[in-house]
Amino acid sequence: MRILLLASLLTLSVTAMCADRITGKPFATRSEVYAPHAMAATSHPLATQVALDVMKSGGSAVDAAIAANASLGLMEPTGNGVGGDLFAIVWDPKTKKLYGYNGSGRSPKSLTLAEFQKRGLTEVPSHGPLPVTVPGTVDAWFALHGRFGRKPIAEDLAPAIRYAREGHPVHEVIAYYWGRSVPTLSKWPGFAEQFTVDGKRGPRTGEIWKNPNLANTLEKIANGGRDAFYKGDIARTIDAYFRANGGFLSYDDLAAHKGEWVEPVSTNYRGFDVWELPPNGQGIAALQILNLLEPYDLKKYGFGSPEHVHLFAEAKKLAFADRAASYADPDYYRTPVAKLVSKEYARERGKLISMDKAMKSAEPGVIPQLNEGDTIYLTVADADGMMVSLIQSNYRGMGSGMAPPGLGFIFQDRGEQFVLKEGHPNSFAPGKRPFHTIIPAFVTKDGKPWLSFGVMGGAMQPQGHAQIVMNLVDFGMNLQEAGDAPRIQHDGSTDPAGQAIAMSDGGELDLESGFPYETVRALMRKGHSVRFADGPYGGYQAIMVNPNGGYIGASESRKDGQAAGY
Repeated sequence: MRILLLASLLTLSVTAMCADRITGKPFATRSEVYAPHAMAATSHPLATQVALDVMKSGGSAVDAAIAANASLGLMEPTGNGVGGDLFAIVWDPKTKKLYGYNGSGRSPKSLTLAEFQKRGLTEVPSHGPLPVTVPGTVDAWFALHGRFGRKPIAEDLAPAIRYAREGHPVHEVIAYYWGRSVPTLSKWPGFAEQFTVDGKRGPRTGEIWKNPNLANTLEKIANGGRDAFYKGDIARTIDAYFRANGGFLSYDDLAAHKGEWVEPVSTNYRGFDVWELPPNGQGIAALQILNLLEPYDLKKYGFGSPEHVHLFAEAKKLAFADRAASYADPDYYRTPVAKLVSKEYARERGKLISMDKAMKSAEPGVIPQLNEGDTIYLTVADADGMMVSLIQSNYRGMGSGMAPPGLGFIFQDRGEQFVLKEGHPNSFAPGKRPFHTIIPAFVTKDGKPWLSFGVMGGAMQPQGHAQIVMNLVDFGMNLQEAGDAPRIQHDGSTDPAGQAIAMSDGGELDLESGFPYETVRALMRKGHSVRFADGPYGGYQAIMVNPNGGYIGASESRKDGQAAGY
């Protein structure tokens, strides 16, 4: 079996690049995009064009981000929608400061840990009514718009409403994931009626898809504001739907929702300040990984070397052990963020890393005070210098499967990431925010904006963030190459709810096509279990400030996305 695995890796490595480019790295799929005024990079070409149109008509980067996100909820329901949560980091050129927004929702107040225990459950189910939490996206739109928007929000939502009524052609990767979701989610009320063709299948590549129900929902939000969603007819429809289908989410839960502005957290990596949002998200795991790697001369080792991959995997194991033990809703548990992202703590933890041997287990370094998701990421930069890093998700692709009649969207199943264990920081409680995987990122240099970026995909996200920074800073790649480069994913130190699980075998090290056979063999000799995995490596969008003026954009080939500007 292992011989076959290595043969497959070697074959894939040889055939990974099918076109001969005359410039750049052999794995790069295209050139960077340059534009003098504004840039947008999203996971769907039509959403990118929507963002550019908004900015051309006088909208800010935040207006454009809202417009693109609303469009993606229609065009890419396999990753996001108004039934999910949203996190964002905004660079404001007026104040020359970063602003963070945590738009995550809370669990239903009428659902208790005892209810799960009564049902004999040891984990929150992945689908259906039980993992549903309050969606925070609409609130986040209005909070971001209230501070940084320039156009009426009705104009921001107009393109998505138009595409929902007139239809749009479904893109290839989206059609693939949509088709995979239908057999699983069709059992839940409202899904097949609103998200299949003839109640049987997802739309195929190139088929025109319309969603008039979503158009009506967005029109109500555009005309009635955030309260039209959280306190109006939409909220009453949601309440009735969950009452009729064994759910707990209520009108009162929706009416009580509010997101919050938060201070981004940073670490300096070789002169670059890398910024993430604090828990309940997992962003600081990326900062921990970078701190652990900083003492090593990765440039000397080289990209794809055994040392590069081994050190990354070991640093990830240590960071994720802390992630499992102490990342949770800050209203319920005070994660020691300052300690976790400090250089002193990294030096202490780094002593556990051996250059010769893979760790078989990793314990958290902080004593508590008491994974497959799909997502969209987008980034927008306008002519005035405002930059937005925004990520939004339903979790597990299309979410819970719960789709209230006539509304045209699916609720997230983010509550699956709660722990059904008393005393754990991320233990389920009524009105509590779950541990969250979706994280936007930003990098500044000498107090000025340098890079807005993100990588989609569950537990891959902090791993991807760290790898993008390494590719740019250590390995000298350009913005497009940094995203197209083969990725590493270590799997096995935590379960999807962020709980620590047994890692007696050291977990699994997934290597994307393109790593040399010599590296794979050397990693196995160090004790790593190396495998090829199809598809868990995330999706990347990025915008960098061009030192010569304007912006540089990138969007990788793993998704259907596009970077474009004017």
